[in-house]
Amino acid sequence: MDAKTTVYAKWLIRTLLAITIGYLVWHYWPAKQVETVQAADGSQTKFRTQQDHFEIYDNQTWSPFFVKGVNMGAALPGYDPGDLPISKEQYLSWFSLIQEMGANTVRVYTILKPAFYDALVEYNQQHADNPLYFIQGVWSPEEELIEQKDAYIETIHAHFQKEIADAVGAVYGSVDIPEQFGKASGVYRSNAGAYLVGWHIGTEWDPAMVKNTNAKHTDKKNYAGTYISAKPEAAPFENWLAEMLDHLAKTESQFGWKHPLAFTNWVTTDPLTHPGEVLIEEDMVSVDANHLLMTNWSAGYYAAYHAYPYYPDFFRLDETLQDVKEPDGRANTYRSYLRKLKAHHAGMPIIISEFGVPSSLGVAHIGSLDRNQGGHNEQDQGRIDAALLQDIYSEGLAGAIVFSWQDEWFKRTWNTLHFEIPAARRKLWNNVLTNEQHFGLLAMQASKDGPLHIDGDVRDWDALKSADKQKLDYSFNGWKDISMTHDEAYVYISAKLEQPFDPEQELLYLGVDTLPGGNKHAKELGGKLLDEGLETLIVLGKEGEAEVRIASNYDLHTRLYSKQYGMKDWKPEEFADDSGIFNPWKLAVGLEMAPPDSKKYNPFEEVTVGTLRRGSTNPDSPQYNSLAMWQVQGNTVEIRIPWMLLGFTDPSSLQVISHGDKEGKLFAQTTEGIRLVPWIVKRSDLSVTGLDSKSGMYPVSQLPLYKWEPWNEVSYNERVKESYKLMQQAFQAIGQPLEQK
Repeated sequence: MDAKTTVYAKWLIRTLLAITIGYLVWHYWPAKQVETVQAADGSQTKFRTQQDHFEIYDNQTWSPFFVKGVNMGAALPGYDPGDLPISKEQYLSWFSLIQEMGANTVRVYTILKPAFYDALVEYNQQHADNPLYFIQGVWSPEEELIEQKDAYIETIHAHFQKEIADAVGAVYGSVDIPEQFGKASGVYRSNAGAYLVGWHIGTEWDPAMVKNTNAKHTDKKNYAGTYISAKPEAAPFENWLAEMLDHLAKTESQFGWKHPLAFTNWVTTDPLTHPGEVLIEEDMVSVDANHLLMTNWSAGYYAAYHAYPYYPDFFRLDETLQDVKEPDGRANTYRSYLRKLKAHHAGMPIIISEFGVPSSLGVAHIGSLDRNQGGHNEQDQGRIDAALLQDIYSEGLAGAIVFSWQDEWFKRTWNTLHFEIPAARRKLWNNVLTNEQHFGLLAMQASKDGPLHIDGDVRDWDALKSADKQKLDYSFNGWKDISMTHDEAYVYISAKLEQPFDPEQELLYLGVDTLPGGNKHAKELGGKLLDEGLETLIVLGKEGEAEVRIASNYDLHTRLYSKQYGMKDWKPEEFADDSGIFNPWKLAVGLEMAPPDSKKYNPFEEVTVGTLRRGSTNPDSPQYNSLAMWQVQGNTVEIRIPWMLLGFTDPSSLQVISHGDKEGKLFAQTTEGIRLVPWIVKRSDLSVTGLDSKSGMYPVSQLPLYKWEPWNEVSYNERVKESYKLMQQAFQAIGQPLEQK
């Protein structure tokens, strides 16, 4: 080897050594910045469980730590969660907002892309005196578990253990995960372990799967692990959980850390009994954190529950939960439940890892104290979320993690999913009736929700591009002009009347035609006849009168639950074409159940969701209401209508529910667009302004058609909701450290 080669080799070695040292310093620097306790075995601990609470090591002492958290999903509008579209820059922005809200912890359900861990480490290095912590979830093979109903199937067992190992590698920046459809992948090099509060494995367990696993594997007893074991009373599924948590502990210990451990649970598989529950499956089997035992794991162990105040139905039906009262004497069944849960897990920390209500027009379940699953504006959402947080804290639980940080358009709800066709395109529009899409404290608003304010002042319409709105080129008696536009959530209507609108003296009607068929006559038409029928009818009037009604033979809800399921009373004449009847727009909130499927008879329950609230959608207005759908100033009327209230199953591909059925089921077909039919009814004599026709039938078929192009990409606006501000006050009002009772 000549001298030149020797010099080059030495230079290369020094360079590689410097790079290696630099990487090691960068990789382990977060841990050096964070104050920890080092055990005799060399492992580091930042958080631990102690009796019924968490503790954090800071300023050379252990102090109580109440987990004030927010759940963060993986999706953005237009994407499925498996697409993992959130960028590092967006995470950094969100972390700042979350800390400003007063939360100290973010919970994620599964392994995210490296961008999340990169952003968290970078953010906390910039906020070393006040870092934002996180709880890492590990997603179990949920679909396979539900389908196979056996947790001990070898492929499921191996799949979950591999997911656990990858999650540990992702947290400590020491894994390369290859690309796989619907899952995170990439090169993980940011070590976020110093900011981890604890682990949280699994999903909401299917009770049929748990019961079958227990019945099929009675020999699976007394699992004895290195750190986690199953007690003699543990069921086979609980032994499986002990094995998985032990695998997690052993994997993490290789990185020199110990963090508190838990498995996900929910009310459906809690260890309590609920005499008031109607559905057998909701109280069929238990998964009990008390049945696991920790050994030589100084960070400890805790119980974690998803617990909402409206599900299951026993929260409003169970008389055993009537013992805790509000100051006004009403029963707080949620707080009673928490008290009983804490008593069962005496001496163990409990985190309510999901709680909250959505800000949505749609409703799916009814709860006590008006804590329903939906039907709330943003102010009500924040008020209820704050009250639930206070319930959790006041009952001495160890933490509360609100669901959720951002709205998620891909989500489905049991009582609207039959009307969202095709389901794969759900992510491309925002269904205001699907409450699951609106749990966020950060609104993911459709593209014109913000640029357009529903406030009776249409000057903001002037800023729209001419190609993005349509003036209806037709003479409507009583109306000067009508314009329309739309976005991913609403159809917008702007109208000028010939006279100022007085709801005390008159009613405004806007009929909507999307398909051949529907009502050509009705009492609302005042004796007038149409040459083409209406599917839906928009009514504007006094408080409580404004709503969207639906032609009885087109009524999605009634057709599904009366003709298809036989749960709802119906009259044959209502299903005749051109019935002349417009029904209130309703959603189911409870299905009819009878033994043996339920413990006792449970009637079909429904709520009206077509009511249109008057107000302003401008957050700066004193009349602000996030669910406002119309407003009037003088002779100017401004309206927005959620797509589904007009019968749309997917506006992005112009799909609406058909008038007919296929094999007894609802199906969708393509519409050419929307025709509006406006008229005015005077209250004093029921006279009709508009709908004049020389032929005797008003020519709906000749009216202009509001049309739009299908879309495959979406635009949206982020905005912190009013609920964010109320939760900010609630989080900041909870002292730190937690006062021990």
